[in-house]
Amino acid sequence: MTETYEGREANRDAVDRASRIGFLSDVQVYAPHRVGLPRLVPYFTELWHRREFAAELSRAEMRAANTRTFFGQVWLVLNPLLLAGVYFILVFILAGRQNGAAFFAHLTAGLFAFYFISGAMQAGAKSVVGSGALIANMAFPRLLMPLSAVRTAFFRFLPPLAVYFVIHALTGRPWSWKMLLSVYFIGCMVVLASGLAAIFATLQVYFRDTTSFLPYFLRIWLYLSPILWAADMVPARFAPFIQANPLYWIIGGYGELLVASVIPPLNIWIGAAAWSALFAVIGVLFFMSREREFAVRL
Repeated sequence: MTETYEGREANRDAVDRASRIGFLSDVQVYAPHRVGLPRLVPYFTELWHRREFAAELSRAEMRAANTRTFFGQVWLVLNPLLLAGVYFILVFILAGRQNGAAFFAHLTAGLFAFYFISGAMQAGAKSVVGSGALIANMAFPRLLMPLSAVRTAFFRFLPPLAVYFVIHALTGRPWSWKMLLSVYFIGCMVVLASGLAAIFATLQVYFRDTTSFLPYFLRIWLYLSPILWAADMVPARFAPFIQANPLYWIIGGYGELLVASVIPPLNIWIGAAAWSALFAVIGVLFFMSREREFAVRL
């Protein structure tokens, strides 16, 4: 009887440990969610060990979308480039502004960056719901799903970025070593996109219309970001509202370095890092606090 009682206690402890740690145990318990975070050190340790799994998911999605083929790469560039042409006609030509070459370089650089962030958000929103069978049958940190979507969006961003340098040369923009510092703001974009992808991936599990709403949100966000306009064009009374937009700091600093070869002021560097880190922390913790219920919800 003593051995039987000890066996039952051991099984109970194993189930309880599996419920707390989740993917680190052979025993998987799917139950209604109790708000709370898993143990962070084991979680992020396992997340790092499974990084190749996320990379393979990303590569599989890129193969499925034909983004590694010639015409797939062309479409990655052609789509935002055509959109830049439309906005150039609407914003610049119809408004009768001057210095069209500089504005077109600013427009394409900003749109390519915005396409990366918006693509990561849209792919991230679908990453969990679109992998229901995988989530139900495999034990792994679910955060790998939106991070895999961000990786895919980043590699789709690289061909348009290469084309931008051709546009940079054709429009006579200055070349300088300062352009290399734009990597800092690209890193902020990756961090921001990771947090937003995690947020919308979680929301999509609970509210299946999230992906239907997302394109409208992204369109409004585009209009409120320093892409179709420059920061010095904003009236002083609207400056506090515009500065509440994370892309004001991130794409603003990115554009100054890449397009104009001008080093932005210190507050732009700090603002970009602060906004991206804030959304990354909120998104990751929000996702992790809910991910143990995903298998039940899907």
